Amino acid sequence: MCRLIAITSKDYLSPQRAANGLAVMSEGYDGSGVGILLRDIGGPFANMKNIPVLSGIFSSAGLKRLDRFMMDLGFTTKYKVTFKTNGTRPAGIPHRDVYLVRAYDYPTDWEDYTDDQRLRELMPIRLKLRQMGEAQKDMVVFSFWPDTIMIKEVGDPVAVAEYLQLDRRDLTARVIMLQGRQNTNHEIDLYACHPFFLEGYATMTNGENTAFIQNREFLMSRGFAGYRGYMSDSEVFTHSLHYFISYLGLGLECYKHGVTPLTDDAICKHPNHAFLKHLKHTCRNLIIDGPNCVIGCLPDTTLFMVQDRKKLRPGVIGGTDGIFVFSSEICGLDAVIPHRDKKKDFQPMHLDTAIVGPQRRRVDLICQSDPLLAN
Repeated sequence: MCRLIAITSKDYLSPQRAANGLAVMSEGYDGSGVGILLRDIGGPFANMKNIPVLSGIFSSAGLKRLDRFMMDLGFTTKYKVTFKTNGTRPAGIPHRDVYLVRAYDYPTDWEDYTDDQRLRELMPIRLKLRQMGEAQKDMVVFSFWPDTIMIKEVGDPVAVAEYLQLDRRDLTARVIMLQGRQNTNHEIDLYACHPFFLEGYATMTNGENTAFIQNREFLMSRGFAGYRGYMSDSEVFTHSLHYFISYLGLGLECYKHGVTPLTDDAICKHPNHAFLKHLKHTCRNLIIDGPNCVIGCLPDTTLFMVQDRKKLRPGVIGGTDGIFVFSSEICGLDAVIPHRDKKKDFQPMHLDTAIVGPQRRRVDLICQSDPLLAN
């Protein structure tokens, strides 16, 4: 199984703090990989919230190709983070030339674009870079989006964090999502490592999705270019989240109703029964199967946790005003916030969507039996 930990904080934190929380759950993952997502990022990036940040791994040749490609599009480098490793590459980590995090100024010919128009142009660029890297095996691009950094690597999560020296002043964030395991169901591929990210939406999952094929085929049939990849059966959780909220314009509670709908009998008793019956029918191919605990992040940095109907994967939320932790195990929560009111820790059940908003004041709860919120 995987182990997950996510932190949302009013103060900027080092990703090392999340790595410390994952470390105490080491018996629950196999040390095969790690993925880290940083949102609402700090340090030098705190004053660059609206410009895109590219994250990836490059060979020397790939970096040159990236530079030519981005210059041809008119992007200019605003700031970059250079990872200086500790010099002792852990076993299992391949040689890498460059771990890159780079913020770009938009092309001058985009000056008349609206913010939405600029954002719509970013995802196709990321997909093109991924395609270029897959063809030449010289670049892996994880994200290209404002206020976002993604780092992934094979190997033990704690060893990777130490190797990349993630505890540094220019690499902090208010939202940190970290997962400890590669997808080991097939050949290791960095794109298969959680968290997954698409246009401001992110998820990571402890579990498996046996309905993956029908989920994937439904999403790919929508005609949206971003619904592609799928090196892991869990990537559909991110794309389904994007589909329900961004594509269909529904609220977060509809994500839970979409992927784990109520039984037909329960829908008949629900205040919004007509809508939920229609949603279940039209989006039936997005219903998931198998044990899952999903932690997700919305574009406004809201964190949430949902469970499958049988609640066969652990998940707990705890904290205090200003900082909350979502964790696979209580020991991970203890490692990050040892001094909290533990009586307020909360473990979502199968009907729950547990939410901590950008204000980081409390854990809010939406139950599937409740009336839908007005959008």
